[in-house]
Amino acid sequence: MKDFCIVGSGVAGSTIANLLAKKYSIDILDKARGPGGRASNRRYKNKLSFDHGLQYISPKSNNFKKFIIRLNKKKILKEWTGNHLDFTFEKKKLLIKYIGTKGNNDICKNLLTNIEKKFNTHVKKIVFKKNYWEVSTINNTKFLYKNLVLTFPFPQMKNIAKRYINNKLKNLDVRMLPNITIMAVYKSKKIIPISSIKFNNRILGWASNENSKKRFNSNLNLWTIQTNYSWAQKNINKYKNNKLKTKNIILKEFCKLTGLNNKDKIFSSIHGWKYSYNKKQTKMQSYFSKKFKLGICGDWFLGPKAEHAWLSANDLFKKIRL
Repeated sequence: MKDFCIVGSGVAGSTIANLLAKKYSIDILDKARGPGGRASNRRYKNKLSFDHGLQYISPKSNNFKKFIIRLNKKKILKEWTGNHLDFTFEKKKLLIKYIGTKGNNDICKNLLTNIEKKFNTHVKKIVFKKNYWEVSTINNTKFLYKNLVLTFPFPQMKNIAKRYINNKLKNLDVRMLPNITIMAVYKSKKIIPISSIKFNNRILGWASNENSKKRFNSNLNLWTIQTNYSWAQKNINKYKNNKLKTKNIILKEFCKLTGLNNKDKIFSSIHGWKYSYNKKQTKMQSYFSKKFKLGICGDWFLGPKAEHAWLSANDLFKKIRL
């Protein structure tokens, strides 16, 4: 029986797994086909791919800066330069944007080196059996572990772990906001001199020119397009019933704003993040129950950024070591 099961291979799960693996035996369980969680990278063809969740990292806290700079020196991350347009005209300090050298899940891949990973493993039930955990999947496979760490978004965590968490955690003021993302490929030989666009628009929130990340050379133009959260809130629960209609609404608006021709589109795919991020910081940074040997961490404890996931995982590690 291994010491720890970590459910989720996003930034929080990868970070806590990396920290614990220095002393304990670890398994990572994730329902996806690969690591990254909301830092996922989706391959289109050959080296052509989309960062359809996390867009970039701009570290603020000193410890996280040091961590990101180390990854940058190792060429796991690199700077994302170019023209980043902001039509919201927010007054913000200009920070360096870091991205994965091959994809934004590179940070998770690096952290999980030499750690046992079980992908396509969807956890549906957890039961504490006096001194160990029984973790069951949707395929009715059961795994046994001494300790358990969950990195689910808040609503999913509260549902699966409600028997084992206290009221302080259950009653946290967390509002997980959704996002709807389109990955689109356009046939064009034109080089578009824009890296990203932050929109002030009734539908769109953000668009990323994947070609500008210089991971591949192609005559095709790849764009990741994300809606704003208010439009996503209205449509997240119904978009699956008519994906084509939802895609067309978003892509029509995108082409209208950018001048791209929708007739040049040769591929598009849609993905909905129902629990994409939490804007506000809660009163907790992470959670650990000695009684149930249960740890919980995630960005939603502290805010919407990948940095918050990393900070939450580091806070949980300190609690486990006490």
